[in-house]
Amino acid sequence: MSNIEVDGRTLELNEEGFLKDPQAWDEQVARGLAKAEEGIDEMSNEHWAVVRFIRGYYLEHSLAPTVRALCKASGVPLRRVYELFPSGPAKGACKLAGLPKPDGCV
Repeated sequence: MSNIEVDGRTLELNEEGFLKDPQAWDEQVARGLAKAEEGIDEMSNEHWAVVRFIRGYYLEHSLAPTVRALCKASGVPLRRVYELFPSGPAKGACKLAGLPKPDGCV
């Protein structure tokens, strides 16, 4: 287990870098996780489209969206999603959206 410091707040992460408390998420946390956990220095509009969709979907349905739904709703093609989030949409994008690790994610 580790921690991340964001705007003077210390947030607990699990052993894979996911937030222990998804309620602690905000966009500053996403930026901090992007740098610390995914090596993303600057979040582009495409990053935000994916992260915001995933977060909103999770809050409404209590589970992460399918990759197909993600690409359709965000307008970001699958190949581009993998370019934006090298560890993948399930691991990388969900992590930045403050979600727990999705079921079936290795």
